[in-house]
Amino acid sequence: MGLMAGKRGIIFGVANDKSIAWGVARMLREQGASLAFTYLNDALEKRVRPLAESLDAELILRCDVSDDAQIEATFAEIEKRWGKLDFMVHSVAFANREDLKNPFSQTSRDGFSLAMDISAYSLVALTKVAAPLMKDGGSIVTMTYLGAQRVVHGYNVMGVAKAALESSMRYLAAELGDQNIRVNALSAGPIRTLAASGISNFKDKVRLMENAAPLHRTVTLEEVGKSSVYLLSDLSSGVTGEVHYVDCGFSVVASG
Repeated sequence: MGLMAGKRGIIFGVANDKSIAWGVARMLREQGASLAFTYLNDALEKRVRPLAESLDAELILRCDVSDDAQIEATFAEIEKRWGKLDFMVHSVAFANREDLKNPFSQTSRDGFSLAMDISAYSLVALTKVAAPLMKDGGSIVTMTYLGAQRVVHGYNVMGVAKAALESSMRYLAAELGDQNIRVNALSAGPIRTLAASGISNFKDKVRLMENAAPLHRTVTLEEVGKSSVYLLSDLSSGVTGEVHYVDCGFSVVASG
């Protein structure tokens, strides 16, 4: 049957088979969940649709999380097809490459606003529309990173956006608790994803983790997926407003 049997949820953030969201989706499906996927544009649809179909996706929808009209349309389709929603995975982030490459003090005003909108506010915008569909309660998980809590060189404006994301998660958890909707964040260690390619010296960060983390290795997509299943399933029914680290212990060592 699986931990997620009978549960239906939507995944935001699959870009390819290296995406954290893809690792999460595979584990959710393995545990019996019925899934809906979204894609940003036509170019990404060509990557996302075959992946989604391989997991028997019931819905594959276009959604730009910076567009409230598209968000409304996405969840209207969810309600039309399913009637309700059990969980949502938010794995969306973006910053201009130059704002990651340049010193943080040189971050442009437009670049700062863009990173905050896509990487942090989108959780609020999506939750606003998703929560009313979680009629029997539900669980929301967003993806963060250690750069929200500590300075990670090269992460720059994305670290600030992730800090805003984590704070938003806590405020949403406090607000939605009386509806039995839980909101948590999962902080994964560095993984070679499409998004990670924009971070300078990313290979050095991976090597640092392999050397310093108590488990002396990097985390896998499967491990992030399994921890997400825990946060999205009834196993974590008493957990909300938390940042759950899945980083082979890297976040607890002083050299981090």
